[in-house]
Amino acid sequence: MICTLKVKLLPSPEQHAQLLATMHRFNEACNFASKVAWENKAFGQVRLHKLCYYAIRANFGLSAQFAVRAIGKVVESYKVNKRSQHTFKPTGAVVYDDRLLSFNGLDEASLLTIDGRIKVPMILGNYQRGVVSGRRVRGQADLVLVDGTFYLLLAVELPDGSPIDTTDFLGVDLGIVNLATDSDGETYSGRQVNGLRKRHAKLRARLQKKGTKSAKRLLKKRRHKESRFAANVNHVISKRLVAKAKGTGRGIALEDLKGIRDRITVRKAQRRTHHCWSFHQLRQFIEYKARLTGVPVVLVDPQNTSRTCPECGTIDKANRPTRDHFCCVSCGFAGPADTIAAVNISRRAAVNQPYAVAHSLTASPWL
Repeated sequence: MICTLKVKLLPSPEQHAQLLATMHRFNEACNFASKVAWENKAFGQVRLHKLCYYAIRANFGLSAQFAVRAIGKVVESYKVNKRSQHTFKPTGAVVYDDRLLSFNGLDEASLLTIDGRIKVPMILGNYQRGVVSGRRVRGQADLVLVDGTFYLLLAVELPDGSPIDTTDFLGVDLGIVNLATDSDGETYSGRQVNGLRKRHAKLRARLQKKGTKSAKRLLKKRRHKESRFAANVNHVISKRLVAKAKGTGRGIALEDLKGIRDRITVRKAQRRTHHCWSFHQLRQFIEYKARLTGVPVVLVDPQNTSRTCPECGTIDKANRPTRDHFCCVSCGFAGPADTIAAVNISRRAAVNQPYAVAHSLTASPWL
């Protein structure tokens, strides 16, 4: 599996200016190549290379390999769609490969710029050092600028874990009040995340209404805080679920919630909470962590999982009189609604395993 690591660079002020100038020049070349590609309907690597390689070298002062990488970036972008001419921001990612980037151990990166090579210190955490150590950085790396700080996105190839051969699954019900509930009865509450989002929404509204320079500075400073917190919570939950499944020799069964925001309508007061629900991110985290440990992940149809009685099989909307409580109208079986939904997901995965596995193979790991 290919894992992408975000590595922070610590350039000096002079190196920062060199990297920024290189980024601007590279994206100017990308815009030029994109214009040529659109006017000539030349979206393939070889044809576009013939049309604009020498012009990029002459007009933008880029090295041969930078020119090749700029053309390659344009070609990759047009693979997504060819409905309109593509443009690239001045601070768009710069694509580096083995000829443009090298490493001096795990503490320094040597990057080519329009002013020559520079050696820039970088910071790797313990987890990142463990991933990179003894492994080759595969293919290319992207230099990105986030809030004035340069990062390298390194693609590292990691071996998949030894697959577990099992027909038993840990069912996981995803939700908003409880971010995840497994079929063993363990619940991962969303109270912290939802409370944080509500507080941040009120704070943003006050600052936007105030409109002063200091208010705008504070808005800019806090703009990624909420998403970072939610991502960390999803990492913690996914790690625990995968560890539990691995330790008990089971796979993980998830609901296939694709398109749920289009299928479900909510009240106006609930729209923000509904659209901030990061169920897809949690699913991606579970999938890539499970793949590294060999735990199979399957997807099942979520229809009626919270309305089906696991004892007698009765499906009725009245089985769930409240959000948190389940009580079968036929046999009287009762319990926490989310836990019962997770049990139904687990059983549905065991029964429909070939169907579910076929769907899980199309899901992309988090990169």
